[in-house]
Amino acid sequence: MIDFNRPPFVGKELDYIKQAVDFGKLCGDGEFTKRCSAWMRDKFQVSHVLMTTSCTHALEMAAYLCDLKPGDEVILPSYTFVSTADAFVLRGAKLVFVDIHPETMNIDETKIEAAITEKTKVIVPVHYAGVSCAMNEILDIAKKYNLKVVEDAAQGVNAYYNGKALGTIGDFGCYSFHETKNYSMGEGGALVFQKDEYLEAAEILREKGTDRSKFFRGQVDKYTWVNYGSSYLPSDMNAAYLYAQLEMADEIDKKRHAIYDYYDKKLRPLAQAGYIEQPYVPEYASHNAHMYFIKTKDLEERTKLIQYLREKGIWSVFHYIPLHSAAAGLKFGRFHGEDVYTTKESERLMRLPMFYNLEMDKVEYVAQCILDYPEFNK
Repeated sequence: MIDFNRPPFVGKELDYIKQAVDFGKLCGDGEFTKRCSAWMRDKFQVSHVLMTTSCTHALEMAAYLCDLKPGDEVILPSYTFVSTADAFVLRGAKLVFVDIHPETMNIDETKIEAAITEKTKVIVPVHYAGVSCAMNEILDIAKKYNLKVVEDAAQGVNAYYNGKALGTIGDFGCYSFHETKNYSMGEGGALVFQKDEYLEAAEILREKGTDRSKFFRGQVDKYTWVNYGSSYLPSDMNAAYLYAQLEMADEIDKKRHAIYDYYDKKLRPLAQAGYIEQPYVPEYASHNAHMYFIKTKDLEERTKLIQYLREKGIWSVFHYIPLHSAAAGLKFGRFHGEDVYTTKESERLMRLPMFYNLEMDKVEYVAQCILDYPEFNK
């Protein structure tokens, strides 16, 4: 069986985990956590990086730092993972879903302004597949209405918008280092932001509501409970696993792009013949080859093709079920405007095997099986 995903492994992870053990500080903000944070600050030109236990927790922190109150509204796409919504629901916010662009599966920025009310506080662009949303237009809307922008860049680590790293453009950016991502620590994430004004509140929130970070920097002689908080710090062993991959980020990126480019070139005749649609990357976006997906004619065709590939020993999957149609989506939110593309496009999309350690001969096999699919050869 060709797996859909396997966590990346470059070879130094176990050595670094042992080093973390030898350093004797396995809890949060150990040596490797600091190295990961410093790497991202330098690589992505961002002022502050706070490693977290997941992207979900990074989103929860961002929602808190946006000072949301019960009844406030947040605009986001329905085509996203549940964490994007959960983080704001936990603050008592009402979700307002808008439609997506069919080409990128990203939020349609032209639908945002009409969804704004006096209760709107935050816009949440989700950079699907590591392809940037139209950030200039979104920032212009946010500035006009004095709204915060929280980038869900879970899939967008080391991807760019007009040369700017995704996650560093809005008020807050949230990264994922889950085992399905380009760079992994098993479970993990990061909250990134540029403005110094958020730092103290973010550190207190992340350190269980205490000023412990100040204590370790020698700024206070003891730390105390000063505000609401939780435990969002990852183990340094997890960070050690991640740091081995960050050191090899260019190699990982090169391999993933090689897989992406092979799929894209090999399957192009099927797209030209009208059997499938391939990913679209706008000129302003530099993607990170996080995933390769194709779109079939409809849900029935997708179901048959996925089954056919599994019979060939290939594990291909579909992706999100739109949140606005789920029980919790109906309870906590509403869809503004017409669902022209969200549901329709979600039912056509399927993801092909894509991970760093996937051998190229298996990539070739996957592509050839799709080319040989009987329904595409009538």
